[in-house]
Amino acid sequence: MGEKLICNNKKAWHEYFIEEKFEAGIVLTGTEVKSLRMGRGNLNDAFAQFRGGEAFLNNLHISPYAFGNRENHDPDQMRKLLLHKREIVKLFSRIREQGYTLIPLRLYFKEGRVKVELGLAKGKKMYDKREDLKKKDHQRDIAQAAKEHRKG
Repeated sequence: MGEKLICNNKKAWHEYFIEEKFEAGIVLTGTEVKSLRMGRGNLNDAFAQFRGGEAFLNNLHISPYAFGNRENHDPDQMRKLLLHKREIVKLFSRIREQGYTLIPLRLYFKEGRVKVELGLAKGKKMYDKREDLKKKDHQRDIAQAAKEHRKG
């Protein structure tokens, strides 16, 4: 069994420099897992924070399960992340540094379990974002020119 992507946080790569990645489990209810199997997750505004020596994921939107009953979950509730104690200590000490934050990059199934890829990130300035867009445009132009050359 490989990995099945549920959702991606494309905005994170535009808004932040991702310096390090971590994989974490996440505590979910049955209807949340069923909803994620249908691809109903959204990471766009999500972020991780620490409380009482534990890591939590905020603003992860998992749509209510369509066939659920009154036991259905709250779509925007705070969800606990499953990390080793030494990872929590390491991440917490890095986040206390100026400008660092912990954001989810993608949500996926790995061997039947839901996993979150977290990125230790530092915010980009406006000029950094413009540089990235210029590089992306340049790469697209090169790829297009190579494609035309092969046809030619």
